[in-house]
Amino acid sequence: MLELLPSPPADPLFDLEAEFAADTRPDRLNLVLGVYRDRTGATPVMEAVRKAEVRLAERSVSKEYRGLSGNASFNRAMLSMVLGARALTERATAVQTVAGTGALRLLADLVRQTRPGATVWISDPAYVNHRPILEGAGLQVRTYGRPASAGLPGAAGMLDDLRAARRHDVVLLQGCCHNPTGVDPSFEEWEELAGLAAANGWVPFVDLAYHGLGDGLEADLRATRMLSERLPEVLIAASCSKNFGLYSDRTGCAIVLGSSRRALGHVETALQNAARTLYSMPPEHGAAVVTTILEDERLRTVWRAELDAMREHITANRAELAARLRALGHAGQAAALARQKGMFSMLSLTPEQMGEMRRRSGIYGTNSGRVNVAGLPADRIPFLARGIATALEAARAVPSG
Repeated sequence: MLELLPSPPADPLFDLEAEFAADTRPDRLNLVLGVYRDRTGATPVMEAVRKAEVRLAERSVSKEYRGLSGNASFNRAMLSMVLGARALTERATAVQTVAGTGALRLLADLVRQTRPGATVWISDPAYVNHRPILEGAGLQVRTYGRPASAGLPGAAGMLDDLRAARRHDVVLLQGCCHNPTGVDPSFEEWEELAGLAAANGWVPFVDLAYHGLGDGLEADLRATRMLSERLPEVLIAASCSKNFGLYSDRTGCAIVLGSSRRALGHVETALQNAARTLYSMPPEHGAAVVTTILEDERLRTVWRAELDAMREHITANRAELAARLRALGHAGQAAALARQKGMFSMLSLTPEQMGEMRRRSGIYGTNSGRVNVAGLPADRIPFLARGIATALEAARAVPSG
């Protein structure tokens, strides 16, 4: 049997991680995976999380199953945080998932059950796992354009492409801090997207992985809440990996909004059934931590302050990198970086140039040009700027024709 297994494609990000691990240069720099690191290069446990874990350890009396929907208190807390207004939470249902990835897959299964002929539209470029998740659920995938080259802002190409999305299609939108480009639509463009969805009858599917790390928690949720207010149906995959630092605890939530509570009908049962076939029940620990924080005013205040500090650190990293590149004579790349937000930035480098930067400088980003500025130790910013500058200058030096 096993000899008949075809060679599967390797995951490009974890291939780069393995290459980095095998690199023996002491000054190599890993900017591949989306993990926050502080000024020393460590990925800390947030203080609010630590306090919540101590409290949970003192109270823990059982490890009994929570059920297919996971922790009900967590689901209510996530609905309240993501949607805000009571009127929205009353026409929504949620189930706990295995991180944001699990939420994406459960909601993809829901789309396949309810609209088997639907097409799901994703951005180009997109988060590397979007297409595999959707196609793994048996869905057809098409792409809409993103203004990724040089990180230029604006969503005109996106809006033009999505005019072709049909009634009952689904459009996957990143709610903030687009991965990999770091470029989001303006709020006015988000409103145009809402109008287009209402007119043409397609359903927004919002991926919320980085809320709190762009312009602040409330600002980062503004577009998702607006879509939820104006449209009868919205799907939302929310992750707690980045903004609570719960990467390995795999904590997330799948949210479905209908025109009314009654319209949701069998949605929760359908999501439960999908979960049952994939992983049965989600892990409890991360959900209990998040619930403890969101339900306690003091812990919530500590968490919000820490989240703001993380966002400010990321913003400062990007601003300093842009300033260093400007000083090295690369004003265009600096200007593009300065307009981006969130954990990732997109460099104006080709896959060949990114490969050359790995070989020459030991700087590891993805072949698409994405680098994790949230994982950049402050003292390594000059090193990164010089590596980027060297790659850009080498490209200029190559004779044409």
